[in-house]
Amino acid sequence: MSAEDRMISADAQNEEEAVIEKSLRPRWLKQYIGQDKIKRELSIYIEAAKKREEALDHVLLYGPPGLGKTTMAMVVANEMAVNIRTTSGPAIEKSGDLVALLNELEPGDVLFIDEIHRMPRLVEEVLYSAMEDYYIDIIVGEGANAHPVHFPLPPFTLVGATTRAGMLSAPLRDRFGIVAHMEYYSVDELKEIVLRSADVLQTPIHEEGALEVARRSRGTPRIANRLLKRVRDFAEVEGSGVVTSEAASEALELLRVDAEGLDSLDHRMLLTMIEMYNGGPVGLSTLAANIGEETETIAYMVEPYLLQAGFIQRTPRGRVVTHYGYEHLGFPIPTDGDK
Repeated sequence: MSAEDRMISADAQNEEEAVIEKSLRPRWLKQYIGQDKIKRELSIYIEAAKKREEALDHVLLYGPPGLGKTTMAMVVANEMAVNIRTTSGPAIEKSGDLVALLNELEPGDVLFIDEIHRMPRLVEEVLYSAMEDYYIDIIVGEGANAHPVHFPLPPFTLVGATTRAGMLSAPLRDRFGIVAHMEYYSVDELKEIVLRSADVLQTPIHEEGALEVARRSRGTPRIANRLLKRVRDFAEVEGSGVVTSEAASEALELLRVDAEGLDSLDHRMLLTMIEMYNGGPVGLSTLAANIGEETETIAYMVEPYLLQAGFIQRTPRGRVVTHYGYEHLGFPIPTDGDK
């Protein structure tokens, strides 16, 4: 195969993956599994906006990564029967980038900004009047030729997504009329998602197999879908092609994902806390240095689930492994004298 053929093949494969990924996403609120409180509220706000023939109020979605914030933004656009433009905070480097995006919007359209907390402050300030009064004032030209231009905008809906709501400035946060916290999913909800995704992927699966994948997915649909694809590969090559409980369990053990969804990085963090610091307390930066990871990776990719699942606790002096964490790793629970 020539280099050109390989490139075409790779492009086709990437295109196919993108199509599959898109097909796994629900398109309507009734198809969206989980986040029932948010869905209930959004359904009311959407119906009211449609009755008044207005743009939906601006929406801020926040919570850990992989919980479906992007999908929810697309669902909102579908429910409102409008177009959606998607970008991310780091991609909007200057005010002109934002103006170009806003200029493409039709009345009622959705502008989705992922990682909105990473948007430059100068760009953020331009967004204030756009969100509140649907206009922006920009400076055209330089030096003596510089002059302000008033640029009206059609009514639109900004949907912002962030994993770090605390990093949003108060003026930006206050301009969102709808603020929703995305929560981790239950095992039953994840099982439904796995069954739906398996159907889309045309992968035969037993309910017990879906449950096994769901149990190890850290309460996160993105992880559930990723694990399902790897379990599917294992079942097709090493098994009968059907994702059974046994096939899922064997595949996930190979991936070093244990029965509670903890992976090798989680284990390294907990073991470091127990073996080097007697279970804590220990600071996050110290932990990150010891296990060779970025502090942000630990803070936003690892720690939230360990806290949610009860393996560690935060204290004023640092992180501490709980009794549950000791039990899960097979260590004796320390007494006060051991600390």
